[in-house]
Amino acid sequence: MNSCRKIFRTSKWSSGLNTFLPLLKPCTNCRQCPEVAPCLSRGQATATEHAPGSDTEEKPRLRAIDLARKIQQEKEKEKEKEKANPHATEAPMSAQQKRVMELKRSSLQLQNVHPNVLAKYLHRGVLYQDKDVVVINKPYGVPLRDDTGVMSIASVLPVLSKMMDGMKIKSDSQLFPCLGLEKEATGALLLARSEEAVEHICNMQRNNDVQRKYWVITVGVPVPSEGMIDIPIIEREVTGPQPHYKMALSPLFRMNDAGDGVTKVRSHREAHSAATKYRVLDSNSGCSLVELQPFTGVKHQVRVHMAFAVSCPILGDHKYSHWSKLAPQKLPERVLGKLGLEQSKTRYVPLHLHARQLIMPGASEAEINVSCPLPKYFTQTLKRLHLTLPDEKEDK
Repeated sequence: MNSCRKIFRTSKWSSGLNTFLPLLKPCTNCRQCPEVAPCLSRGQATATEHAPGSDTEEKPRLRAIDLARKIQQEKEKEKEKEKANPHATEAPMSAQQKRVMELKRSSLQLQNVHPNVLAKYLHRGVLYQDKDVVVINKPYGVPLRDDTGVMSIASVLPVLSKMMDGMKIKSDSQLFPCLGLEKEATGALLLARSEEAVEHICNMQRNNDVQRKYWVITVGVPVPSEGMIDIPIIEREVTGPQPHYKMALSPLFRMNDAGDGVTKVRSHREAHSAATKYRVLDSNSGCSLVELQPFTGVKHQVRVHMAFAVSCPILGDHKYSHWSKLAPQKLPERVLGKLGLEQSKTRYVPLHLHARQLIMPGASEAEINVSCPLPKYFTQTLKRLHLTLPDEKEDK
């Protein structure tokens, strides 16, 4: 008995829908399915016309209306399945899972976006500008510079300068990074409009004419509540199962043999002088809100001084919370409870290091004094730990 032959082939448009298009080619002398040809849909008929052996080999294009119908059918099928098996739906997220999702969103918000998106974000976050300098609000997780091809603040500065110049076709405006800010840090970032301005700002920085104040949340309460940390810093290799390098203290004094005084030691030639002034603004739940003012610009200076000099590491500082290993920060049970986390999820806690204020002489006699608002994750942590901002204390 003669019968129809089914020819299956995958076309460009059908592979996108993960389906195979059965093309039914009726036989002229088949009595079982003479009605096949009239029942073919328009799309299938078109595909049949262009099948191998026909006059043209041109591939069919999927129409938008056909794609919309297909998606609508799939949605209806999913709804029918949910009605048939209501218990098969995903369980609602726990408070712990929601908290982790919040932290992930805050830390990965701008790390994988288009450069123009980052430039627009920075443009909206301009805190101050004049003919010489611009101060922007740096987001979390975006490096200032990067030589590996990863998107950075420096890579989008040409677009940002064009936006600030009204998107003019012929624009000679430029922006240059002056003072550094770590990848995981947030807050006020100073940019210069010319190379001459960069050199002028660097000279002011060397003369301590530029004041930069940071707000951090620390694990622990510094004692005394206010003071100056003046301990040189040096880079050292950490040996062990995971060899790596860290910045470390290189003190000029050590306890004497009797234990009742200190003895001055010879300074290491590779150590850098580092001085940081600190002041506790508030403390609660085993944590503190601390204001830091570095007088030198050593790599990771404030993080090293807080972690190793006063034994109060910054919340979210997974690098300097341990010395001999690379591991997420270990937090006290009390702090974990306030943050709504378990120890296994602390790796998602971002570094709570914010460049709060920038003070420097302006081009005229007026002083430039810029304060940067706190990021959302920072304010959420303050609320969870019941830490009060200085302005809120004055209002009470």
